[in-house]
Amino acid sequence: MYLFTLLGNLLIMVTIWREPSLHTPMYLFLCALSISETLFTVAVTPRMLVYMLSTHHSITFVACASQMFFPTFGFTHSFLLMIMGYDCYVATCHPPCYNVLINTRDCARLVSWCWAGGSVMGMMVTLIVFHLSFCGSNMIHHFLCHVLSFLKLACGKETASVTMGVILVCVTALLGCLFLIVLSYVFIVAAILRIPSAEGRHKTFSTCVSHLTIVVVHYGFTSIIYLKPKGPHSMDSNTMATTSTVFTPFLSPIIFSLRNKELKSTIKKSFHRTFCPLSS
Repeated sequence: MYLFTLLGNLLIMVTIWREPSLHTPMYLFLCALSISETLFTVAVTPRMLVYMLSTHHSITFVACASQMFFPTFGFTHSFLLMIMGYDCYVATCHPPCYNVLINTRDCARLVSWCWAGGSVMGMMVTLIVFHLSFCGSNMIHHFLCHVLSFLKLACGKETASVTMGVILVCVTALLGCLFLIVLSYVFIVAAILRIPSAEGRHKTFSTCVSHLTIVVVHYGFTSIIYLKPKGPHSMDSNTMATTSTVFTPFLSPIIFSLRNKELKSTIKKSFHRTFCPLSS
């Protein structure tokens, strides 16, 4: 699954990079999303596989800090999904103004802000957590340096307030993005219902299906971790966290490749030109 995730996202990135016809805001957003997925899996999955295949289950303090920072690409991922929702909204509700509201320069600027925002939030959370005092056990019951599991090792009067602050920052960012995505789809659905023909409604909605599916998968798996019933070992469960860190990046290239006819067709043509040049 890890190799498929890397190869799938790499194929999407290379195809979009090589094909001038795909140099549009929608596919540039998709390329940025694939980069985010790749960096996320590279930061998390290899060490998880090492833990599964060996008896050496230790990590240095610095490596733990870096591992805690890089999975915060989840923030960048949410920000990218949010602006992709805005892209679908403009394309559906204001098609005559699309090239004015969403152009290549604005697209690059939005992607830059997403990366900057995700990096700042990740750095902020990591610095806050690692400025705490730690005592007692140095055992983390998780396959990575997960923020909430790591906070259980902290001691001191400020630990409870820091934990609550970190949770509020994460939840506010993620739910804020989700709220704006849902708001975009409220306007999208309203615009689609005003289309008189069923074929026209289906064609318009099909352009948003891939993005909507990824949103459901991303937030659905995340909610499994944070909204599941509480138990004595609820935050130590590796099984639940694996759904978000492994399955979401795994499903993302599949969904976009299968649901997007233009991307699927371009990948086939690119593959055919590369490996069958004489017959093309």
